[in-house]
Amino acid sequence: MTGYCDFVQDDGNDAFAGTLTSVSDPSKTDDPPLLVACLCAQWCRTCDAYRDTLAATRDAIRLGHPDRATRYVWVDIEDESDLVGELDIEDFPTLLLARGDEVLFFGPILPHAQTLDRLVRGALDAALPPLDPSVLARDVLALPGRLRAHESV
Repeated sequence: MTGYCDFVQDDGNDAFAGTLTSVSDPSKTDDPPLLVACLCAQWCRTCDAYRDTLAATRDAIRLGHPDRATRYVWVDIEDESDLVGELDIEDFPTLLLARGDEVLFFGPILPHAQTLDRLVRGALDAALPPLDPSVLARDVLALPGRLRAHESV
């Protein structure tokens, strides 16, 4: 399936759907949820395999940080090009970590579970300070808001 998706659980199997599902209960904290957005393309075979990596990391974070609000989003850069704007995503997977409108990380990463897990846990533990907005492209800064605007169907 392509397009803007959040992970949801369906009888224990991971599926993609156009509705928001938080990994943990956002009412337990005043902080906005940590957004973990993977920007990929339908034709990319690395991205196909990375969906399972993202789901496994989500499940591990859920167990390790049940008190932290997180949200995992899959964005197909071609089918949802309006979300990406003028960004030229050339390397996959490209990851966005944001809390509210603050971008904590944006860029391509190696498609390894350990890399993703370390980045997400670092963001949850406040080891990733927000990036300086003056060095980020306008569309990178707008991405968290664009994804938030599409979180409910």
